[in-house]
Amino acid sequence: MTGGPADGAVADDEGSQENAESAESAEGTERIALEAGEAAATLRERYDELRRIEARIADLDRERVEAAADAYRQAHRVLDQYEEDAVGTGDFGSYVTFEGAFASATNVDDDALAAAAFTAADEAVDKRRLSKDDFAAAREALEPAGEYVDLLAARDDAVDDYRTARKAARDARDALAARVEELRGVAAMADADLEADVDRLRDPIRTYNDAVREAFRSFAKSTSARAVFDLLERADATPFVDVAVPPRDLREYVDDHAAGEETVSDLLEYADYSNSKLEHYVDDPGALRTAVAVHRTFLERIDGEPFTLAWPPGPGGELVYEIDELVPLVARFADDGTVATLRSIRDLARDDGYERLRRAAEVRKALAAPELALLERGTIDDRVADAERTLAIVEDVVAETARN
Repeated sequence: MTGGPADGAVADDEGSQENAESAESAEGTERIALEAGEAAATLRERYDELRRIEARIADLDRERVEAAADAYRQAHRVLDQYEEDAVGTGDFGSYVTFEGAFASATNVDDDALAAAAFTAADEAVDKRRLSKDDFAAAREALEPAGEYVDLLAARDDAVDDYRTARKAARDARDALAARVEELRGVAAMADADLEADVDRLRDPIRTYNDAVREAFRSFAKSTSARAVFDLLERADATPFVDVAVPPRDLREYVDDHAAGEETVSDLLEYADYSNSKLEHYVDDPGALRTAVAVHRTFLERIDGEPFTLAWPPGPGGELVYEIDELVPLVARFADDGTVATLRSIRDLARDDGYERLRRAAEVRKALAAPELALLERGTIDDRVADAERTLAIVEDVVAETARN
């Protein structure tokens, strides 16, 4: 397809620059792989730690652990709630209520976890008169049961750490997988001859594109809007020249009114005139405003871009056919030199070496300098293999550490 400037291909690098760019690509890949490997290792550690804690809880019986932790918390709530009122000769009612509530909180089965700690705590406050020291003794006696609270808290923290590590590992895996795909794409371009002299193709296309844009610009400034629209519609009838055709109402206005003999830029200027001033230039100011003002954007965007050649160009057969269509169109507004340049590009497209030049240009356009350096140095396959090995390891870890 036509359209698109002939961007310059990446120039051949000097040895030191090539080495630097290859190193840059290698460092980028190694960084992504290293981050993925570290994330997988962290995930494995967090998973193993969670499994260890869960195994410990399972060995003790999860329900018994949770019951001990609940009893511990309830006992501490009672101690905290009544300590001020139940000590000394304070509120007798609070003392009685405390004794009953604490006895209930510490009343666990004989085979419960930390059963002795709850019994000792209850005995510490089983007195006619309580002091601050008694409450402190009860709290100290409960400490063995607090281990089960800590164990459950450690499990919750381990679950959070595992989830965070798993997300990080999956994100790192995805980043590495994307990089592997990029490297595979680069490796698929290893068939290109990067020593090919793409300037043989790039220079005439750039010269032609610059010339055809300027020629069309001059044509549109000096030719009636009607003639410009005729050219656009002729171009639209060809499959390889992609142009925007004039809207129907605008085309009808240009065909049916004398103002159609004016240039496109004149029509745009007229649309800004007042009605009294416009009457001196066109026979129907209202019709011009209706047709032109509404389609100002279309008119302002008319340029020679549809008649340019894309860079990199398409396969030889397509380019020959495209130029066959362009030659009679371009000849309507450009000079003989521009048309001759276009024909010379067609001759290149028929040359046996064209595909070699085109493929080299295509690869140079598609790849950044570091990836080009990998191709030029012949190290791309090693990079792909290294990244694929790391990715396989990370994927295994992510799969092996999945939880229901």
